[in-house]
Amino acid sequence: MSTALRRHIESIVPLNDEEFTYILSHFTEKHFRKHQFIEQEGNYVKYDYFLIEGLTKTFFTNEQGKEHILEFAMDNYWVTDIQALQNETQSTLNISCLSNCHVLSISKQKIEKLCAEVDKMQFYFRKKAMNENALLQKRILCLIKNNAAARYHDLASNHPELIQKVPKTLIASYVGVSRETLSRMLMKHV
Repeated sequence: MSTALRRHIESIVPLNDEEFTYILSHFTEKHFRKHQFIEQEGNYVKYDYFLIEGLTKTFFTNEQGKEHILEFAMDNYWVTDIQALQNETQSTLNISCLSNCHVLSISKQKIEKLCAEVDKMQFYFRKKAMNENALLQKRILCLIKNNAAARYHDLASNHPELIQKVPKTLIASYVGVSRETLSRMLMKHV
């Protein structure tokens, strides 16, 4: 369990065993079942989650009941409603499990404690935030600049494993089209 987190942190900053043991003591191991919510709109967000194993979707449901998927997360990804966590407010997003999920959770207070006590973790969380902002910027630009076919191609080329694991209805929502439109689009390009 802790090996995945250590590898992830060490992809940014090296740690010795003592440092990692201390860092790990700030996390709590949790398990979620398929279809269970990790975070739900309207609830206060208390944790950031490191996904050891599993698959999640982060989404927003509009007033008409239409689901808009912001992101999928797999093994070795972090998931939360970062705005709600940072501002200690209610979530505007939902994060649900597309498979059974094994996570390590950490509260905002424990992140801040680690950053104050371990310089390497301050660097890690700063770098993590910068990487997440870069991915978000890429996603926004893809939505603005590209048509649905290009958005699908971008997802398929950058994350081919998602195309195999995620139902086409959810892929369509992520791309911003109906399931039927996605099917027609894929048939044209086969």
